[in-house]
Amino acid sequence: MNAPVQPSFAPARQREVVDALRRVVPAHCVLCDEEDTRPYECDGLAAYRQLPMVVVLPENEAQVVAIMKTCHALQVQIVPRGAGTGLSGGATPIADGVVVSTAKFNQILQMDKYSRTAVVQPGVRNLAISEAAAPHGLYYAPDPSSQIACSIGGNVAENSGGVHCLKYGLTVHNVLRVRMVTIEGEVVELGSGALDAPGLDLLAVFIGSEGMLGVVTEVTVKLVPKPQAARVIMASFDDVVKGGNAVANVIAAGIIPAGLEMMDKTSSRMVEPFVKAGYDIDAEAILLCESDGTVEEVEEEIGRMTDVLNASGATAIACSQSEAERLRFWSGRKNAFPAAGRISPDYYCMDGTIPRKKLAQVLLGIAEMEKKYGLRCANVFHAGDGNLHPLILFDANIADEFHRAELFGAEILELCVEVGGTITGEHGVGIEKINSMCVQFSPAERETFFKLKRAFDPAFLLNPDKAIPTLHRCAEYGKMHVQRGQLRFPDLPRF
Repeated sequence: MNAPVQPSFAPARQREVVDALRRVVPAHCVLCDEEDTRPYECDGLAAYRQLPMVVVLPENEAQVVAIMKTCHALQVQIVPRGAGTGLSGGATPIADGVVVSTAKFNQILQMDKYSRTAVVQPGVRNLAISEAAAPHGLYYAPDPSSQIACSIGGNVAENSGGVHCLKYGLTVHNVLRVRMVTIEGEVVELGSGALDAPGLDLLAVFIGSEGMLGVVTEVTVKLVPKPQAARVIMASFDDVVKGGNAVANVIAAGIIPAGLEMMDKTSSRMVEPFVKAGYDIDAEAILLCESDGTVEEVEEEIGRMTDVLNASGATAIACSQSEAERLRFWSGRKNAFPAAGRISPDYYCMDGTIPRKKLAQVLLGIAEMEKKYGLRCANVFHAGDGNLHPLILFDANIADEFHRAELFGAEILELCVEVGGTITGEHGVGIEKINSMCVQFSPAERETFFKLKRAFDPAFLLNPDKAIPTLHRCAEYGKMHVQRGQLRFPDLPRF
C-alpha cells in the first residue's frame, strides 16, 4: 500500500494563512491539524493524494466572500470541494493551498411546484432534491451513480450526468441559475430563473469548469414531472459487437429511451452477487433500455424497442413488471463501481465519449488493450450517448500495476479521440486526464481555454494545474507518447 502523503508546506506559511482566515471566519471553520485535514487529501480518485495546508468550511456566503478576499490578498491557491465523490481528481488539494469545502451549505432554500424549480445551496445532495420534490410529483433528472452522496455544487463543477441523461440531459441542461463568488470576492449571478438571461451565456461556460472560475454558493435547478409509468427492458447478447450495434440501432429507429445502458460480462458477473439484480451472467453483454411517460406511451415504446433488439440479435429479453423490479434492474448498473471491489483490490474508472456507431470498435480495442497491459477491464456504459466507463482492475500492492493501469486508461482515451470522440463525458478532466487534453486539443485551442481562465482568475489561484494543460506539459507528454501517429490495432475492423 502507498504510504500516507506527508505535509509539504512551510509551517510559517500555514500559521500566516490560518491566522488570517480565523480573523474573518469562526475558528471552528478552519482546520489545520493533520488529523483534521487528512480526510480531504483526495476525492474519489484516491490514487492521487495531497495533504492540504488548510481546510476551511464556511457557513454562509459572506464567509465565502471573506475567504476569497483573504486568500487573494495572500496569493494563496484555493481548491473548491463538494462532497468529494469526483473521479478525476478535480478536488485534489494543492500542497501549500486552501481547500474550501461547501459541505455546510446544505439547505434547500425554495421549492416552487408552479415554476418547477428549486433553489438549493451547493452542499445539498443530488438525491435530496428529488426527495424534497417528490410530494409535488416532481424530481431532479440528472442522477449520477453517486447521487445518494454527491452534492449539487460538485455536479455543477463537473457537469455530471447519470443513467437518464440521454433523454433528460446533463447538469448543464437542468440548471437555470448559479450564484458564485469570484477569486476577488465578488458575488456574481449567472443565468436566470427565467427561460433566458441577457448577455453572454456564461452559465454554460461555468458549468463543468471544475472550480477554476469561482465558488458556487447557490443553484437554481429545473424539476420535471414524475412520469406516470416507467419500465426497463433487459436484453442479453452473445457478442459485445451485437450489443454495441443494438445501441446504435435503437437510436437509428427514432427512439430516445429514458435510459440506455450497456454492461459486459465481467461487469454483470461482478455486480450480480452484490445486488442480485437478476442479470443474465452468461451473456457477453446486456442492455438496459428504459421507457417512461404515460402508460400508453411506455407500452408502445417498449414494443418498438423489443422489435429492434430482437432484430439486432438479442438472445433473451426480460421486461420489468413492477416498479420494484425496475429499480432492481437499475440497482446493478448504479452499483457497478462499488461491486468492482468484490473481484479486484483496486479499480481505475475511465470516462470517455464516442460516436454510438463506434461502440463495437472501441470495445474490441479495449479487449486488445487488456492483453497488452495484462489487466482486466469491466465495461459499463451510458451507451445511449456514447459515454464509456471502463473499470480497469488492478492491485496497487503489485509493483507497476497502477502504472500499467494509467497507461491503459490513457490509451483508451486516445482511442476515443481517434474514432471521433472526446476524452471525457461527465467526470471532468481534473488531474487524471490533463495529459490526454494534449491529444485532443491544439495549442491554439488550449490557449483559448487559458484566456477564459484569466478573465475570471488572472493570478491562477483557483484550482490551478487542473483541466487545462500547459504547452510545456504537452511537449513533455509528446516525448513519452508511444503511438507516434501509428494506427492501433490495425487488424481490427474499422466500423
